[in-house]
Amino acid sequence: MTHHTRSADAEPRSRAVPAIPDPRPADSPPDGVPLPEQALPEGAAPSPGQGLPWARVRAQGGAEDRARAVDRGQGRDQGRDQGRGQGRGQGRDQGVALEGGAEPGGGLVRFAVSSHTLRALASTEPSAEGTRLVRDVRRSKRLLLLRAVLDAAPGAEAAERWALLEEAERQDPEAVRDVLHYPATGVWAEETLRRLHAPQGPPPDLAHLGALAVAAALRAGIGFKATLRPVGGRLALPTLGLLRPDRPGPLALTERSWDSCATLPLHALPGGRTALDDLDPYRAPPAAHPAPVRPARRLTPKGHKRWDTQWSGALTLLERYDSARADEIGRLLRTVVPLGGGTRSSGATLPAAAGSVLARAQAPPALAATLVHEVQHGKLAALADVLTLHTADRTPRLWAPWRSDPRPLEGLLHGAYAHLALAGYWQRAALYGARGAWAQHARVRAQVAAVLPVLRAQPQLTVTGREFVDGMAAAERTMDELPPPGDQHATARRALERERRAWCEAHPELAAFVQV
Repeated sequence: MTHHTRSADAEPRSRAVPAIPDPRPADSPPDGVPLPEQALPEGAAPSPGQGLPWARVRAQGGAEDRARAVDRGQGRDQGRDQGRGQGRGQGRDQGVALEGGAEPGGGLVRFAVSSHTLRALASTEPSAEGTRLVRDVRRSKRLLLLRAVLDAAPGAEAAERWALLEEAERQDPEAVRDVLHYPATGVWAEETLRRLHAPQGPPPDLAHLGALAVAAALRAGIGFKATLRPVGGRLALPTLGLLRPDRPGPLALTERSWDSCATLPLHALPGGRTALDDLDPYRAPPAAHPAPVRPARRLTPKGHKRWDTQWSGALTLLERYDSARADEIGRLLRTVVPLGGGTRSSGATLPAAAGSVLARAQAPPALAATLVHEVQHGKLAALADVLTLHTADRTPRLWAPWRSDPRPLEGLLHGAYAHLALAGYWQRAALYGARGAWAQHARVRAQVAAVLPVLRAQPQLTVTGREFVDGMAAAERTMDELPPPGDQHATARRALERERRAWCEAHPELAAFVQV
């Protein structure tokens, strides 16, 4: 989809806002059934957020679904990054609920997840209902997070910025939706909310809300006036890129500002669905937060061209070997953030940046596998936002064959889920004759098969979590229908057993947690 800005008097413009990759394919399924907006007392004006017609919590499923629906607490442990819930109890085994969200009467609007949808997600195989649930959970959670920021923000400036967003939304709802649900917006919102409630530390970056509003207004093509202060001589506009004014100080912005200033547009990857974000200051957590991976600095044109080549090659392989996963990646992945040099990781996923993957530049076969792997982390993170899968703490005590360090139950579950998808991808690639794919499949499948019984035996799994792990195990067993040739699977299992014994020797205090 291409969006153009236009002046208030609708005169032709000399240069359009750059084309924005449409985050949804044209044949995307509906995002859910919108609920009525929350009623306000007669004569009362809507506060920021209530005026947006699409700012409604969306519920999945219907009365016919065998829904698991209970309210979960709204309290959040700010120390647990990315907004994950706490206070999980065995009494909530059957529960699925929205992470907050008001419905008329002040209660929580609930998501309903049928067993069919849960099993479909557990298998890692793409499905229309699973994709729809993941997208709706992400969007509802983002709206609640933004509302929390607005409620906590002091002064009237935040409300003024939101009013501009509402005006833009009336002209182009999809443009505003894309800006507010852009992955980097989630990182900003979580960091801002954290700072608003922190008694000490750096002040919240509430000025970025103005950048969101201006980006939405430019994309909607409405007339507006706003004044923002660039940082380091640059003003980041989410989904668009950077404005680079020719002089320091506050910058007066109008609907013509993208034409009158030097710009650095966000780079669109081939295919039109996903952007390569090396510009947004919130594409990854701020440097003050310790992190195992860091984003790359702004790439050169040569770096963009290299990514275009690798991305096109990876998509070609995905569409050839596993078209359903290629389509799922297109629907769930809005941005790719290049990883900085020196990192040993091929990819990473940040729950705060839903719809984004951090990835290292790599050959197309490796990049395709990285995309399959990381998108699963995003799916499971969304599911865990509405389903209580386990009650375990973060103590690392479990063996993960794909890592050398002990993992907590949460980490092992995530790793097994992502590797289950990889095993399926490599099996399909092998059936198409991809070189080395059978060996990759045998190795990854052996790893998953080794940890699934350990996961299933964990007493901290809830009833729902146990059903989810059972679904994973069923998907792993179906791979028996198309085994690798020769003794590759047996060879992989023997190699894995040697690795397990070596790990237990290195961690004798944890050896008991490796056995079922």
